[in-house]
Amino acid sequence: MKLYYTPGACSLSPHIVALEAELPLELIKVDLQTKLTEHGEDFKKINPNGYVPTLILDDGNRLTEGTAIVQYLADRAPEKKLAPEASTFERYLLQQWLNFVSTEIHKNFSPLFDPSAQQAAKDSAIERLSSRLETVEEHLSDKPFLLGKTFSAADAYLFVTLSWRHYVNLDISRWPALTRYAEGISERPAVQQALKEEGLI
Repeated sequence: MKLYYTPGACSLSPHIVALEAELPLELIKVDLQTKLTEHGEDFKKINPNGYVPTLILDDGNRLTEGTAIVQYLADRAPEKKLAPEASTFERYLLQQWLNFVSTEIHKNFSPLFDPSAQQAAKDSAIERLSSRLETVEEHLSDKPFLLGKTFSAADAYLFVTLSWRHYVNLDISRWPALTRYAEGISERPAVQQALKEEGLI
């Protein structure tokens, strides 16, 4: 399998999940400014949307949305319990958290990275983001991971979005459970390996 990624972007979450699942993965770096891969390929011919991640399977099939990709990878190694079994209530909880991170946290970080965004838009994004992180703080106050006692694909995604706080000067120390959570996940061997492979540490 090939994973098209940009260091530190949301593509870091499927990278982490693949390592947690011990799945072989060829990493191909993408420059999101030029839309070229590290091999000089036109990335928009690979993913017309022009953003990462993109996963190309050995049979040529491809997936282009992170929440779908992490579930696909998790299901390739069910013994690792990175995703609950299909059709169980717990699987829907996983999908609920993946959607929440995607629409309520990931998307609210976007204006903070946009140099053309007005300060009012950034302030509004910070306000919404803080409200959503408050929700996660409350949820994690009595459990180590989003689904309870087990690390899942949703935790990989949330961890990656939380890591963006360093780039936009968002202080999460006011949320002790969230701080503990982010620090704990950062120490997982698969997370450390993914960060090293992407040149982030």
